[in-house]
Amino acid sequence: MDDRLYKTLKYVAIVLTLSWVGWAFYDSFLHDVGPGQRAFQAGERAFADGEYASALQDYDEALHANHDLLPAVRGRARSLMQLGRLDESLAAFDRAIAAKPEFAASYANRGIVYDRMGDYQAALADYEHALKLDPKLADGPNWLTRFLRLQPDKPPTIADRARYLRAELAKPPGKRVLRMPEIDAKQRPYKQ
Repeated sequence: MDDRLYKTLKYVAIVLTLSWVGWAFYDSFLHDVGPGQRAFQAGERAFADGEYASALQDYDEALHANHDLLPAVRGRARSLMQLGRLDESLAAFDRAIAAKPEFAASYANRGIVYDRMGDYQAALADYEHALKLDPKLADGPNWLTRFLRLQPDKPPTIADRARYLRAELAKPPGKRVLRMPEIDAKQRPYKQ
């Protein structure tokens, strides 16, 4: 390699390294992300790791800093749902829906809460409304999301659950099978 090319590549590497370090410093210390954003991001990481109690604390901290941070309200509701605190989760999803009624994932998640509470008519109504607002929810998680979750099989979607509930609710009450704990446990909250 000739000297001129070597020097050029060396300076390019130095400039790129310094740019990256500068950006990281700016993003970590100087960039104002808004009140509650850092706690919200910590909550998102904890939720993704399955640490729902920790995520709930982070979302609560974010909401303490910024009461109107809607993604934190949604995260809090999802965490409460995963912790089995369904009444609180339902109230949080109601708040999220009141703030942004066109957000389909909130209806899908509230449907899951209703489903877990045994209110299948309300669950079906929310699933259908979510699918009307965003038909892509019927696809479920894409292959990359499933790969990152180590989930080779496609989990049931709200479209699958809505079809199932519709069919079961059409049967006489004594012949309905509305809960299948093994399959129901695979249903994950929606995030958009």
